Amino acid sequence: MVAVRPKRKSRIRLVPVIGYIILVLGLAWLFEEQPTTTIIFVRHAETDAAAGDADPGLSAIGRQRAERLADFVADIDVIASVNAIYATTSRRTQETATPLATRLELKLNIDDPYLVERFIRRVMRDRRGRITLVVTDADAIAPLIDELHGSKRLPAFGPTDFDELYVVTIPYYGKVKTLRFHYGDASPQRIVSDGAATTPGAP
Repeated sequence: MVAVRPKRKSRIRLVPVIGYIILVLGLAWLFEEQPTTTIIFVRHAETDAAAGDADPGLSAIGRQRAERLADFVADIDVIASVNAIYATTSRRTQETATPLATRLELKLNIDDPYLVERFIRRVMRDRRGRITLVVTDADAIAPLIDELHGSKRLPAFGPTDFDELYVVTIPYYGKVKTLRFHYGDASPQRIVSDGAATTPGAP
């Protein structure tokens, strides 16, 4: 009995199929190996408004909250902690970020998050694949998360909502996720009204 050899054309047709499979597997491996970028957004802690200062620092309660923030964020990753910290030019954001920066021996990066596109472009360029903390005013957080294609359904900050923290994860390929946490003591208003405060644009 004579063996039937496959036709040459059949073998030629298999070459692009095999090449396509190798390409797909290679791309899947590449996307899997790319690190996820994580950005943590938090509002500054309570300020000493009674001081009458145009740029007030934190109150005693605010300083306690800044320490609780450091407790909460310092070990947020099981392998490494925050790699970079951004604050604004205001004392309230810098004083909120300082306890964590001191513990991790990091220098504060001072920037303007109200320049939304430029700020996010810079962070994604310089901190891709890392964990970054951004301490800013309440009304800057939603536009920043929106620029990252995160959730568009963030509840507005109330005037005493200082315990909220958002974690946005940006994979190399795939859907951006937005997580919401509470740290430290809940604001007295939330305890009384169960989150009824909805004042938008609170600093």
